[in-house]
Amino acid sequence: MIKEAMLYEKLDDGKVQCKLCSHRCRISPGKRGFCAVRENREGTLYTLNYNVVSSEALDPIEKKPLFHFHPGSLAYSLGTIGCNFRCKHCQNWTISQIDIDEANAIEMSPEVAVERAVASGAKVIAWTYNEPTIWFEYTYDCARLAKEAGLATVYVTNGYITREGLELISPYLDAFRVDIKAFTEEFYRNITSAKLAPVLESSKLAKELGMHVEVVNLIIPTLNDSPEEIREMVVWIRDNLSADTPVHFTRFHPYYKLQDIPSTPLKTLEMAYNVAKEEGLKYVYLGNVAGTEHENTFCPQCGELLIKRGMFSIELNKLADKQTCPRCGEVINIVSRQ
Repeated sequence: MIKEAMLYEKLDDGKVQCKLCSHRCRISPGKRGFCAVRENREGTLYTLNYNVVSSEALDPIEKKPLFHFHPGSLAYSLGTIGCNFRCKHCQNWTISQIDIDEANAIEMSPEVAVERAVASGAKVIAWTYNEPTIWFEYTYDCARLAKEAGLATVYVTNGYITREGLELISPYLDAFRVDIKAFTEEFYRNITSAKLAPVLESSKLAKELGMHVEVVNLIIPTLNDSPEEIREMVVWIRDNLSADTPVHFTRFHPYYKLQDIPSTPLKTLEMAYNVAKEEGLKYVYLGNVAGTEHENTFCPQCGELLIKRGMFSIELNKLADKQTCPRCGEVINIVSRQ
């Protein structure tokens, strides 16, 4: 379904400027923006993927990963086609980097999506797999209906949404699970074809708007794995998002256009964990690795094991109906299922 886009401005000579993501594309008639799913047709900007669904699944919320947002719940998860990044290591490139005209997808209205989410027994609806920002009109309509139906809502995002877009959807968006892919403009330019600064700006804004924020940093050997860069990033998170922001350092595996780089050594992940703890972050996790205690949640005050996890499942949860440590009373930054 093709629908007129939100958040754009008509310019001279039939051009338009999209104001949805931080590329802020100026698009000539007959052309598409960087995301390839927003097209200028005779001076009007249209979204080409409004109700186009490429992926549908019922996932544990921990798979997003979100560890402090309704732990143990199921997330009804939807994805579409396209992206506003060009990540050379994208794991979902078969939906993010293909032409929408060649997509293997179905159409699903917002009403049907929310009905299916409720019927699935999920407590959460998440827009994920590819970048939800470029699906804005659809996710906005879905999110409004989802809130009416009592569902929590999640963006699993690269953080490139504009202030205008994030403020508009914020009344209906509960969680902002953002990738800070590196902490240098060079990485963003060379590996993602984007910029770092707008990601940091949207992450701060999401926090200010009252969303639950968790950060993922995929550590890629030789590209973003220096102790100095990791320290700079965690200090920024501590000072701008807060020390109780959950941070997930995850292991890279060779994929897509970066198949010549080896998987991240465990010692590198442990280094990142130690740096983050040294700088005062309270909730630090390691992902894409098995057999580590660094996927469990401990009280930052007394060290009590609060949530024990295994293979995206909850084995023990002492915070099921509370937000304080049962041992010492420390307030824990967690959104409970209750």
